[in-house]
Amino acid sequence: MNISSLAKRLVCSLLIVAAPLATAAPAAIPSPPQLSAKAYVLMDAKSGEILVEHNGDERLPPASLTKLMTAYIATLEILKGRIGANDMVTVSENAWRTGGSRMFIQVNTQVSVDDLLHGIIIQSGNDASVAIAEHIAGSEDAFADMMNTTAQRLGLSNTHFMNATGLPHPEHYSSAADMAKLARAIIYEEPEHYAIYAQKEFLWNDIKQPNRNLLLWRDKTVDGLKTGHTEEAGYCLVASAVRDGMRLISVVFGTDSEEARAAETQKLLNYGFRFYETRTFYQKGTELATAQVWKGEQDQVKAGLANDLTLTMPRGRLDKLEAVMNFDGQLIAPIEQGQVIGKVEVKLGEEVVHSTDLIALEAVPEGGLFTRLWDSIRLFFFGLFN
Repeated sequence: MNISSLAKRLVCSLLIVAAPLATAAPAAIPSPPQLSAKAYVLMDAKSGEILVEHNGDERLPPASLTKLMTAYIATLEILKGRIGANDMVTVSENAWRTGGSRMFIQVNTQVSVDDLLHGIIIQSGNDASVAIAEHIAGSEDAFADMMNTTAQRLGLSNTHFMNATGLPHPEHYSSAADMAKLARAIIYEEPEHYAIYAQKEFLWNDIKQPNRNLLLWRDKTVDGLKTGHTEEAGYCLVASAVRDGMRLISVVFGTDSEEARAAETQKLLNYGFRFYETRTFYQKGTELATAQVWKGEQDQVKAGLANDLTLTMPRGRLDKLEAVMNFDGQLIAPIEQGQVIGKVEVKLGEEVVHSTDLIALEAVPEGGLFTRLWDSIRLFFFGLFN
């Protein structure tokens, strides 16, 4: 192999979206709707991109949106095998006496974990929330600690829980952006249990209660998630919908009525679906290229992404993107699987709109003594000419 070909391999760049940029500027989109709410966020579920935001990081009382975390932890405990959906939970007097919205479980009776989940998600039962918290953690206070630990893991930096219900407390708060992140985790980590959020009603103790999310009746594309209301918090709603394969998550805090939270949420969803689109260009683990490796048992390593390359942009702009892959100079063995070996930059014209790490999809062990010596000589001469 001559020095010229070596140089070409070392400065490897690869065009992975080859559509040329249009000469005309992308069509402008209208400003997002101004909602009658204290805070709101619209997120694309797949990419996690925030499309619309107003006071998204403001710490506000979340009311019964809190129960999204309560249900999330319960379903994670099921998935990990620590509790079972059919496990029977004995209702304590503490749970039975909890005020506010209720599932109407009775003290000293036994209720299955699955029924409690339905009571929490559909009926917004405070009694059910305390019962499952006590079952999982022994007490509601201990469960609140689990909630806060989980919030930290999910990156909910403006969230702190004091209870499993959302009943008012000065140190109990969250934000619209944090609730959107939590909803995203529920949707993608717990698809089996997520179906509960779309159910319109649940019957328990001969009392049938409707899901308070009015959009489940008005918009067939909506399939979740949760409402909340206290006098301090106002009327809140976390909702999600899918149209043409694109999923959006909307969060509104502090509207004036049950009707208003549904109407304002509908405005957000309609705007997002009308003016934005999402596309996955490459999936994680897919081989995109190979890179030159020196002093290794093999002289090349497969390169790809640790996560899907998914972007959300105003309609018409995704086809105008180009993405360039650049390797990090000279890659010397040993190379570990998952090691960052470069970057992928996605550009719209000269603007970088997204950047992500390029990783090694396989390990490359260090080569033998002869291989290392020979590659050292080659690199020496390469340096002389470059």
